[in-house]
Amino acid sequence: MGTGEKEEKTGERTAKNMVKEVLSMALYIAVVLCITFLVVRYVGQRTQVDGHSMENTLFDGDNLIVDKISYRFTDPKRFDIIVFPYHYKEDTYYIKRIIGLPGETVQIRDGEIYIDGAILEEDYGKETMLTSGRAADQIQLGEDEYFVLGDNRNHSEDSRFDDVGNIERSEIIGRAFIRIWPFERFGLLKHQ
Repeated sequence: MGTGEKEEKTGERTAKNMVKEVLSMALYIAVVLCITFLVVRYVGQRTQVDGHSMENTLFDGDNLIVDKISYRFTDPKRFDIIVFPYHYKEDTYYIKRIIGLPGETVQIRDGEIYIDGAILEEDYGKETMLTSGRAADQIQLGEDEYFVLGDNRNHSEDSRFDDVGNIERSEIIGRAFIRIWPFERFGLLKHQ
């Protein structure tokens, strides 16, 4: 075998190795993109708070991870912080706290929240509510409906207002789970 033949075989092996390497890298990238898509679509996603309606729990600019999988196995609970779409503006999502659960009646009188006629003991509200909105009268929640409020009660557009109203279970994207930014407030969010 001559030197030319050896060089030709070495060149063929190098070309085959490069093709294998490129295909291997392409497959790796495809798998990573597929896993990323599945995680974002079904498990969790990052969202950013825009506004002041959840202060003093969440602040404008906070970055959160929304857990999109736990409600596939359990029901949303009172005081969970949830994310859901706003009906009147595309690609706009609200983040609020669940106050009323399916089948309950909710009413707001004199700044107090009543669930099935009893005052709700909670300490999330920043101040006494000045506006009862549509909850001035009792609201009967359906079997898959939730009543939500922002923690900054006098600066929140929530279930007290017709453009938000009751939130159906199917509308809930997920539960705000952890704050990842800013780092000085990093940590799990208080729900219960």
